[in-house]
Amino acid sequence: MVKITFMGAGSTIFARNVIGDCMCTETLRDAEIALYDIDAARLDESAIILNALNKNINDCRASIKKYLGVENRKEALRGADFVINAIQVGFYDPCTIIDFEIPKKYGLRQTIGDTLGIGGIMRGLRTIPVMRDFARDMEEVCPNAWFLNYTNPMSILTGYMQRYTKVKTVGLCHSVQGCSQGLLESLDMQDKVEGRKDLIAGINHMGWLIELRDRNGNDLYPEVRKRAAKKNMAGKHDDMVRFEYIKHLGYYCTESSEHNAEYNPWFIKPTHPELIEKFNIPLDEYPRRCINQIAGWEEEKNKILDDYKITHERSIEYASYIMEAIITNKPYKIGGNVLNTGLIDNLPADACVEVPCLVDGLGITPCHVGRLPVQLAALNMTNINAHLMTIQAAVTQKKADIYRAAMLDPHTAAQLSLDEIVSMCNELISAHGPYMAEYKD
Repeated sequence: MVKITFMGAGSTIFARNVIGDCMCTETLRDAEIALYDIDAARLDESAIILNALNKNINDCRASIKKYLGVENRKEALRGADFVINAIQVGFYDPCTIIDFEIPKKYGLRQTIGDTLGIGGIMRGLRTIPVMRDFARDMEEVCPNAWFLNYTNPMSILTGYMQRYTKVKTVGLCHSVQGCSQGLLESLDMQDKVEGRKDLIAGINHMGWLIELRDRNGNDLYPEVRKRAAKKNMAGKHDDMVRFEYIKHLGYYCTESSEHNAEYNPWFIKPTHPELIEKFNIPLDEYPRRCINQIAGWEEEKNKILDDYKITHERSIEYASYIMEAIITNKPYKIGGNVLNTGLIDNLPADACVEVPCLVDGLGITPCHVGRLPVQLAALNMTNINAHLMTIQAAVTQKKADIYRAAMLDPHTAAQLSLDEIVSMCNELISAHGPYMAEYKD
C-alpha cells in the first residue's frame, strides 16, 4: 500500500484537490493518507471533507488518518512514500499582515509578497526552520520518500532542501501547465492550443516560454509578439506586465502579472506612481485575496458539511501524476524545480531552477536546457541573488545576512536606501517574534 503524507493538511481546499486527484487515480485509490497539521480545527475540517470525498468517489478505499501537532509529526511521516508540503508558517494573521504593513511605512508596496520581495524573504526565513525539522524526521523515518513541495517561496525553500538535506525534493507550481494555453487564449489564438509544443525554463514564477510552436512545428512567437503589443496599446487588462516583458525582453513568462510586477525595479516606483494605473497593478493583492478566500471558504465549508455531497475530478496539479509515474514506471513530463546540476548553462550551480523533468520508475530526472537568452538569464539572476542570500541567512542565522538578502532584492533595492533596508528588516524581525527567534546579530 502506498503511503501519502500531507503536511499542512489544514489547507483544506488544496488538500481536497491533491488528495481528490489521488482518489481519481487507480494506482493511488487504496493509499494510506496521513493528514498532518498543528491546527486541530483546520485538521478536523479537512479530515471530514476528505472522508466524505473518499466515500463519494472512492468507495472508501483510501485509509485516512489524522496526526495533530509536532509530537505526532514523526508518526505521520513514518514509512511514507510521498510527502506533500503545503504549509504556511504564520498564516495570513499575523505574519502576512506584518509582511505588508511594516514595509508600507517605508513606502515599499507589494502585490503578493510570497515569492520574492521583502515579503517573500521573510516568509522563507520563517519557513525554513520548520522544513529543516521535517527533513530531519524524514531522514529518520522515511528516507526514500519523495518530498513534493508546493509551499512558497518555492525557489528558496526547495533550494534549501536540495542543498542542505538528504531528502529527495522537487518543487511544483501549476503556473507551468497553463502558461502557453493561457497566453494563446488571451490573444484569441485558441485554434493553436491543441497540439501545441512549448519549452519552459528559468526559475519558479519566472520560467520563460522559450519556444512556442503549433502542431505542425510553426513558430507562434511572431504572431504572439504582434498581438501582445497591440493588446497592451488597446487598453487595460490583467496581464499587462508580462506583455510588456514580451515587448522589451522578447519572451513571456510563467507566473501572473501581479506577481511579476514586484520581481523587478520597473513597475512599482514611488517616483512614477502613474505606472500602477498604466499597467493595472493590484497593490496589496495577496491580503485582499486572503480575506476573500477566508470568507469564501467559510461559506463553502458550511455547504459541504451540510450535505456532504462533495465530488471531484482530477485536476492538472502535478502531484498525482508524479506518484502514478513513479509507481507504474509510465513516463510523464513535468516542469519541476530542481538544483541546477548543469541544466541551464548560464545560471549558477547552486540555484534552484525550473526545467522540464522526466518522471518514471527511477524518480524525477531533470532535462538539460542549455543557455537561456542573455536578457532572460540576467533577469533570473537578479532574483536568484536574493534566493541564495536568503538561504544563506537561514543557514548562518545572522541578521546581517537577512539585510543582505533584502539589499539584493531588485524591488526593495530600487526604492529604499541601505539604512532604510536595515531598519525595516529589524522591525520585521521584531514584529514576527517567535517565528524569527533563531536569527541573531
